[in-house]
Amino acid sequence: MLFPDVHSAASLTVSPDRVQHFTSDSVSLTCEGNFTEWRVRKFSEDGRLYSDCRRMTGSTCNINTSESDTGVYWCESGSGEFSSAVNITVQNDGNGPILVSPVHPVTEGASVSLSCSLRRQKILSNVFFYHNDKLIQNDTRGELKISAVSKSDEGFYKCQYSGRESAQSWMSVKVTVSGADSSSSPVWLMVGLVCGVSLIIILLLLLYRCRQSKYSCFTRSIQSESHSPGSSTNHGVNQDETHVYDSPHPCTNHIYESVTQVEDNRNGKSSPAADAAVYSEVTLGSFPAQ
Repeated sequence: MLFPDVHSAASLTVSPDRVQHFTSDSVSLTCEGNFTEWRVRKFSEDGRLYSDCRRMTGSTCNINTSESDTGVYWCESGSGEFSSAVNITVQNDGNGPILVSPVHPVTEGASVSLSCSLRRQKILSNVFFYHNDKLIQNDTRGELKISAVSKSDEGFYKCQYSGRESAQSWMSVKVTVSGADSSSSPVWLMVGLVCGVSLIIILLLLLYRCRQSKYSCFTRSIQSESHSPGSSTNHGVNQDETHVYDSPHPCTNHIYESVTQVEDNRNGKSSPAADAAVYSEVTLGSFPAQ
């Protein structure tokens, strides 16, 4: 049994750093963090809660292992901060092997080594290793090495030596992506989508207003020109008339608000050129946006 990781300022280290231990081993569980008061708590295999370590010195709990020490341990500060929990298993067979595996979860992509050990013989050869009760290594090597751990490597492991099996221990794999990053990614995605859609809507509204403004200018210019005294396109222009244009209409550079007819009384004659004047085309320039 292993509690899930708790993201906290408190932590627990185990020495020696392995899950399984022999009886009468000296094991130290040390609480770390910026707190002055600590206690080591335990859930036993039968589900009973033991609040305090029997031998607590400062922030370290010292255990002289016995079979009853098998259980789940964690640190708790005086202010209520919790560390991640770890499993401790005590081997009740003094002649049997133990599996040497890490106490804490292994980070994805990291390397890890598992080995098999006897009380009086630490290095063994011809060891069988099992993952979830499936044989995964059977050769002269006494060590199981995983160069790059993946989530598929998570599970129960045990070893076998000279026909004797160790207890099985759970090895956890910690995914490299943090919880904070993974939870915030959808939030940033939604923010990006909302901002993008809002920007598109604003641009479309500005384009619509710009087109409406230009159309309004063009309409007012045409109406002004059609109601001006000399805006007729009749080709029979009076030979004694000269056209004087007022200031440009505010919506264009080439259309004038009105055309005023002025008679040419010089010598009482009209200019032949004026008789031939014909206005056949009005060129409209660009309309500035309002």
